Amino acid sequence: MAAVAALAWGEWMNRRWSRALVGDGEGAAGATEAVVVLGYRNPGPTANLVNRWRVRAGVRSLTPDRAGTTCLILSGGAVGGDTAEARLMATYASSVLAHDGRVLIEDRSTTTWENVQNVIPLLENVDRIKIASQPAHALKARVYLRRSRPDLAERLVRADDYRPGEWAAAKPLLALYGLWTLRGLHQETRRG
Repeated sequence: MAAVAALAWGEWMNRRWSRALVGDGEGAAGATEAVVVLGYRNPGPTANLVNRWRVRAGVRSLTPDRAGTTCLILSGGAVGGDTAEARLMATYASSVLAHDGRVLIEDRSTTTWENVQNVIPLLENVDRIKIASQPAHALKARVYLRRSRPDLAERLVRADDYRPGEWAAAKPLLALYGLWTLRGLHQETRRG
């Protein structure tokens, strides 16, 4: 019973975070769109498990009927290894996922704050912004965007980074870790 409760709690927390601080995007029909994928420490020469999942979530977050007006932005520097996370994710997106749409690379960031700050210039002329990562991490980035550029934060819409049952066994641990990483952002995460 405790295991079922933990799984249900993990699902609920991740679902809740994926929907926090985003609009519905209704007013931006036919508009330009960017999906920002946040990198994760990657020590090897290929995208690790977390970065592969984040890229998959980013690619599935692209709105299909916006192919000509959408962009995938991959963000992350060389934090855990010699090659920038963004470049490893770009290789994975094109070679494994066969993504052939527009891709922009931000390869200097070493923290979530830097991810957000360094992609802001790429978001200036975009009408809909999605941030794809684990839900708590994406929420943290949305809070940072709201702090830095409230005008851009108004353009945030939900990414497809939460699906029921996906990573189910890990979601309670991800939720605990998310609570720990979001602890200083509590007031802002309650709004929106």
